[in-house]
Amino acid sequence: MKRNHILRDPRALMTAIAMIVMLVISVGPASAQQPQPDQDGYVAVTDLDLAQEQLPAAPLVMAAYAIAWLAVFGYLWSIWQRLTRVERELAEVSRRIQPETRR
Repeated sequence: MKRNHILRDPRALMTAIAMIVMLVISVGPASAQQPQPDQDGYVAVTDLDLAQEQLPAAPLVMAAYAIAWLAVFGYLWSIWQRLTRVERELAEVSRRIQPETRR
């Protein structure tokens, strides 16, 4: 049985590199966040401008959905590529076996 090493398969290597880069990129913002100071109790907001959201959530939700859909389509594309490779290998094996069965 032939085993593929990750360094020999360029697609697997590129996938591993992309995952490492995304991990490194995502660690920076998470570690840069400051902890929130503790409050002694409930503080009422008297100014209405302060009561509104400073950062609208819609762009963040859209970005999250876009990333999720890209991940789904990337996964489906990888399955499609692997299935194509398996079909090619099966066709080659059936061509090799066919002349042997005629004997």
